[in-house]
Amino acid sequence: MNPKYQMVAEVLRSGILDGTYQKTLPTEQALCAQFQVSRQTVRQALSLLETERLIDRRQGSGSHIRERKEPAAGRRLSIAVVTTYISDYIFPSILREIEAVCSENNSAPLLFATQNQFTSERRILLTLLGMDQLDGILVEGTKTGLPNPNIKLYHQFLEKGIPLVFMHCNYEQLPDTLSVLDDNEAGGRMLVEYLYQKGHRKIAGIFKYDDLQGRQRFVGYLDAMQELGLPLEDKNILWYGTEQKDRFLRDGFDAAWAAEFVASCSAVVCYNDEIAARLVSSLTKLGLSVPGDVAVVSFDNSPYSEMSSPRITSLSHGQHNVGRQAAELLFRHLRGEPCSSELVPWILNEKESS
Repeated sequence: MNPKYQMVAEVLRSGILDGTYQKTLPTEQALCAQFQVSRQTVRQALSLLETERLIDRRQGSGSHIRERKEPAAGRRLSIAVVTTYISDYIFPSILREIEAVCSENNSAPLLFATQNQFTSERRILLTLLGMDQLDGILVEGTKTGLPNPNIKLYHQFLEKGIPLVFMHCNYEQLPDTLSVLDDNEAGGRMLVEYLYQKGHRKIAGIFKYDDLQGRQRFVGYLDAMQELGLPLEDKNILWYGTEQKDRFLRDGFDAAWAAEFVASCSAVVCYNDEIAARLVSSLTKLGLSVPGDVAVVSFDNSPYSEMSSPRITSLSHGQHNVGRQAAELLFRHLRGEPCSSELVPWILNEKESS
């Protein structure tokens, strides 16, 4: 049986969508009497409707029903897609699915890439704010593990009534936006638990500090290590940022550092396949066996995990695609349908590196 607040929310939701409620909902006191429930139950129901972007709750003036905009008949919608990169790594598959959903919904996607630089992001956002016609934005924020100097620009889109759906990130300063996130904390836990079951007790980690994904993956790793009673040592955690990544991919890991890094561990959890593949290559050049001397696991199950020798055990989203889910979420919002942010689960793909 569903909780009472969900049943209250369902009745109110139906009333909003079928036009029973036009501008505002009844007062909390009136709803308590109507449904014979406590004020706390009513507030939970209203909070759920607010999360679904069906109402705005304003102190002193009640719950106001949000205006649902219907696109003009036959007009081709204009959707901006802002990602950190376009052709690199996992982005081709994400953009391919976004374009497919846009095509299904009579829209024309405009593609932009920030190269994970705040100045580029700012330039793109200013360009979009100057456009005469823009119906919505799908966006992957820049260096989402750091404070973003462009938050005020994002607020300007919301003030203009242009919805934002974030991919791989969200911002606490933008509570009125939707997002599609990887379940990164669960992923970090999953990889540590998998290695533990394989007999590993000293597990190192390589994480990216300047985006939300890296920090969340570390939190999951940390939680699992502590829950399993495994040793945590600073020397076995490597943090890197966007600028250091380019050096790793160009030159590989320093041989002396790599040898020292793995000397005190038997397995490594990597931020993604790109880094994992480079680590495997560096370890192989040192004469170390993967997984004989050290096991390597990762995230994304991208082509890098397949091209590596040995192939890398990695997490994937299975049939889920963040690009498709984000685009579908945006169009549901534009149609005025109930929407809420989504969390995408991980699936383990076991290969030869572990």
